Parts: sequence; C-alpha cells; structure tokens
Amino acid sequence: MKLKAQISAALLAAVMSTTALHGVFAADDTIKVGVLHSLSGTMAISETTLKDAMLMLIDEQNKKGGVLGKKLEPVVVDPASDWPLFAEKARELVEKDKVSAVFGCWTSVSRKSVLPVFKELNSILFYPVQFEGEESERNVFYTGAAPNQQAIPAVDYLMQNEGVQRWVLEGTDYVYPRTTNKILEAYLKSKGVKDEDIIVNYTPFGFSDWQTEVSKIKSFGGAGKKTAVVSTINGDANVPFYKELGNQGVKAEDIPVVAFSVGEEELSGMDTKPLVGHLAAWNYFESVDTPANAEFIKEWHAYTKNDKRVTNDPMEAAYIGFNMWVKAVEKAGTTDPDKVIDALPGVSVPNLTGGIATMMPNHYITKPVLIGEIQDNGQFDVVSQTPEVIGDEWSDYLPDSKDLMSDWLAPMKCGNFNVTTGKCGGKGM
Repeated sequence: MKLKAQISAALLAAVMSTTALHGVFAADDTIKVGVLHSLSGTMAISETTLKDAMLMLIDEQNKKGGVLGKKLEPVVVDPASDWPLFAEKARELVEKDKVSAVFGCWTSVSRKSVLPVFKELNSILFYPVQFEGEESERNVFYTGAAPNQQAIPAVDYLMQNEGVQRWVLEGTDYVYPRTTNKILEAYLKSKGVKDEDIIVNYTPFGFSDWQTEVSKIKSFGGAGKKTAVVSTINGDANVPFYKELGNQGVKAEDIPVVAFSVGEEELSGMDTKPLVGHLAAWNYFESVDTPANAEFIKEWHAYTKNDKRVTNDPMEAAYIGFNMWVKAVEKAGTTDPDKVIDALPGVSVPNLTGGIATMMPNHYITKPVLIGEIQDNGQFDVVSQTPEVIGDEWSDYLPDSKDLMSDWLAPMKCGNFNVTTGKCGGKGM
C-alpha cells in the first residue's frame, strides 16, 4: 500500500510537468462526437441532464472555432436504461457514425456492457460518474470518483464528525453498489467495526415499496449506537426512498443518510424539507462559490433557457472530460484514437471548484472530495472539502487488488501491474 502511494505521488509530479504541444489544421468536414446516455427508462432521471450538458459543451466549443479547425457534430443515441442496448448503440456510434470519442454511460453495468466494444474497435469512452473502481482500461478515461475519492472519505467524515458506530450499506442491486460496499465493509472492519454493526441490503432498479426496508433501518439504528445509512441507491428509486424516510420520521440528527448517487437533479423532484441535514458526498456541488462555477451555471441557464435547471457533479465530470479530450486532440494534432489516448495522461484543465483536474497515467483524474448537507431549497451546504485526491483504480482494502496499480504510459502500458511480483497480467486486462 505504501509502495503504491509512493508510485502514485511520483507519477503526479511527472505528469504535472508535461508540456502540451498544439497542432492545428483546417478542414471542411466535421468531427463527430458520440453521446451515449439513457433518455428513457429508470436512469433517465439522472442521464438526460448529462446529454443536455454535452450538447451545451459541444455548442460552446463550436463557438470557439471547434477543434483543429473543424466543427464538432454531436451524435445522440438513447440506450433506454437497457444494458445490452448500450453495447449495440456504442457499436453503432463507432462503426456507423464514425465518432471520434464517446461521452456516456452512468451505471457500471452499462459501462461494463460497452467495454468490449471500445476495446475491439479501439475507440475512446469518457465515463463521467462515480463508480466502484477495480478497473483500468486503455480505451476508457474515468472522470467520476473512485471509492477513495467519495465513499471512503464519506465514511471517515461520519466517523469523525458524527461519531457513527453502526452502518447500513443500502444499495441498488448491481455491480457498483456491490463492489463499493465490499470495499467499504473491508475498510470499516480495518477501523475496528464489528460484523454485527454492519448490515448490507440491495433492492432492484426502480424499487418503490420502501416501507419495510426503512423500518429495518430504524430498528437497526435503535440499538443505542449512533447509526448511519451509506446509500448507493441509483436512479428513480431514490425518490420513494427519501419520501419513506420522511414518512417514518427518519431525521438526519438521528440516522444520517450519506448518498453517492443523489445530487441536485434528483432532489429537484422531491420535497426536501424532511431531508434537511442528510448528506451527499461528491466532488462538486452547484452551491460551490467560485467564478468558474458561477460562469458555468450562467451558461447552463442560458443554454437551457431555464434558470431553474440545476447543475450537479456528473455534469462537472463531463465538463472536465470534454475539455481534456479537446486539449488532448489539439496536443496530438489529430483525433486518431491511439495518439489521443497517449496524449491524455498529463493533461490538466480547471475544475469548477477552484482547482485543477489532471489526467493520471491510470486514466483516473485528481478530484477534491466534498461533503454536503441537504438544504430545504434542494441545494447542499458544503461542510467538508479536501484538496485534490488521486483516484485509486485498485482498492488498497481488497486482497486481490491491494498490490495492483495501473500505468498506461510506456514502458509499462499495463492496467494491472503487480508491485509485489513486478508483473503485469490477470485481472483488468
């Protein structure tokens, strides 16, 4: 673990010193960009906004002259919250539409579905949502948070600031919650938490009958030890979950909930008054007071012609990823995937919270960790913020991955290098 940390620190220093070379040439054709987000189905509540954000970013870049003298042309498809359909639509974007890169997916199951397509066709995916890590692929750039940039700092906050001793790990039944909770269980036990003070529960996508589950949470929290819920519930199931918390009087001062998939967009459709004080862990909140964020919100309202449309963390991750891609294409002087993939590590762009995001050789980025409390207006009051943290692609708390690291730069070019054996291979390739 210490060796991995030392290597990561050395890599950050190396990539921060990289100097970008810019090549520009003119042509009368366009550069196509794929947008792969669910516009219908259970995930539309979250993903539709990312489609709109990508269209705004592409429109703004075209107003600046496009990329390499060419206009960007968005190609939008709807995989409809259907995980196999994500793979079909990804193949369509790359093979038929000839897009230069794809920005998309939300759930890890959708990302896992498209991975073989991007590897086979050697195209580029930018993935903008928090996830479980335990993956590093040459054709994917992860601009959302790894567990050490969201889940683990959230647990640390609850331990240190709320005195939490008992833990309910409540998630939707798919790979992201299951793997994240596996990491969190190992982390909590490393901190001395006993088995009987952890319960784990999963419900299906779109789950709506929360009365029994919330009753179980209340009962578990009534044992005399401070209890918290760590929520990896995803999609529209969050609306009835939070409604039932309010119905049963589960207040933040009694059993705080910290969510990893609930942001401003999800709260905009809820009555937030009963939820005041519950928490979310992200790397960005709309309430962040910086000039860059104020300008981004202004542009968003102007583009959508709706000053009530909120911003959220995955939008910032999409913003960072898009700007990194633009910078890497200009650095490479081409949209050729191999050259852009090699150009991306070391690229740095401003984030919206006042810092700088850097793409690391493991294809993860540096991010600050923010903890926010829900307010009655549907916004978050930031109660904690860290400096930029390097995303850890392989968890230090799982036996199979604690000795693994990724570095896609020459000479290593490996997604799962074992720092103990000095060999590359196996998991993640």
